[in-house]
Amino acid sequence: MTAETHDNQPLSRTKKKQQAQQIAVLAGQLCDLSDNRFARIELPAEIIAEARTVRQTGGRGSHKRQLKYLAGLLREDTAAVELLQAQLGGMDQVDRSDKMQFHALEKMRDRLCDPQQFDQACAELQDQAPQLDIKTILRLAQSVHQHGDRRASREIFKRLRDEMVRG
Repeated sequence: MTAETHDNQPLSRTKKKQQAQQIAVLAGQLCDLSDNRFARIELPAEIIAEARTVRQTGGRGSHKRQLKYLAGLLREDTAAVELLQAQLGGMDQVDRSDKMQFHALEKMRDRLCDPQQFDQACAELQDQAPQLDIKTILRLAQSVHQHGDRRASREIFKRLRDEMVRG
């Protein structure tokens, strides 16, 4: 986010405003992070302190004012902007992989709860997670097959998730 283009001509006012808006959006994303994720962000102390102030500010007008101030600090420190973009991008990648894993677990649970696909899904599950208590999964799946038991379906998902977290 430099003030000049590649051929040493100054940026237009429109381009500068667009860059300022992008940095303001980035500052907003920083302040909207969960507490756990915010704690993992590594930025200069001044920017972290200001981001904490923005996160703690209650009033709408004062929150916007503090956010603009934070964006101004970020505009002055291009290295911090690049670092923040990289860290937020990395978090997005983790989110995507977590979502994909979650959907895969849902799909496995649905296959276990479907009587036609149960045998094949059970065989795959034994290959993927041999340490999983298959007897319990089998008992829960039969409850779903016979009674449409939603609680058992949720329990299957919990056991699959816990096993994948451990494994």
